[in-house]
Amino acid sequence: MDMTDPATETFVAHRALLFTVAYEMLGSAADAEDVVQETWLKWTGVDLSSVRDQRAYLVTIATRQALGRLRVLGRRKETYVGPWLPEPLLTAPDVAEDVELADSLSTAMLLVLETLTPTERAVFVLREVFAFDYAEVAEAVGKTQAAVRQIAHRAREHVAARRPRGTASQEQTKGAMAAFQRAIDNGDLQGLLDLLAPDVVLLADGGGVIQAMPRPLLGAEKLVRFYAAILRNFGSIMTLEPAQANGCPVFLAYLDGTLDGVMSMKVEDNLITELYYVRNPEKLSRLTEETALSREL
Repeated sequence: MDMTDPATETFVAHRALLFTVAYEMLGSAADAEDVVQETWLKWTGVDLSSVRDQRAYLVTIATRQALGRLRVLGRRKETYVGPWLPEPLLTAPDVAEDVELADSLSTAMLLVLETLTPTERAVFVLREVFAFDYAEVAEAVGKTQAAVRQIAHRAREHVAARRPRGTASQEQTKGAMAAFQRAIDNGDLQGLLDLLAPDVVLLADGGGVIQAMPRPLLGAEKLVRFYAAILRNFGSIMTLEPAQANGCPVFLAYLDGTLDGVMSMKVEDNLITELYYVRNPEKLSRLTEETALSREL
């Protein structure tokens, strides 16, 4: 790749944006990287003199590539073993400082986006997260502006109906996580129970590659019994290390010094309502160095 070439310079300047758009649409870093590579290959064949807005053009290429891949991923998820969770990305502090970006990257929001159709997801991501105008979104998804406005309205309503009410700030979430860690470290099961909403749910993603619960675990008392068993069997070798993934506070969980998984949680009204644990080793590769993410607003 010739870094002095104008096409290359433009592509490199917007690479983090292209990856972020693709990841928000797919929830998979590996697939997002493939989309970025496919975008580059198509970009090298473009006559730049005919392109008015190179950033929008690149995003259009990436969006169309991601849409095609999203439909394939949908079929793949139909046969996925156990709950599917998005691939966690270790992120720098600046991602957490962009509150809207961090919210859109959270596991809870990515799971909401999973309930949209591919086109609805693309329109929502481009319009609501990245603030592209309707003309740019219409070009990216191959629809009229009138159709895109309708799709955007429908997607916003769908997301709003599923977006958690009274979601905690990052500081409140960190406080709940610190209390969770104290309860685990001290084997304080009552303290753990006090942190959990009665209808709390735990989703664990092993992908059939490594053992994990095949179905969601629902209810505070069941969850406490589950963690009591974990502490009995692994308490002496288990450690939780606070980190930032997807712009949100998480725990990196280690067993005997080896990374076992990534835990994140949703906190509402000072109670933990959802716990997410990614244990699938194929989804743990982006935790050794920070991933560059950007909205370029």
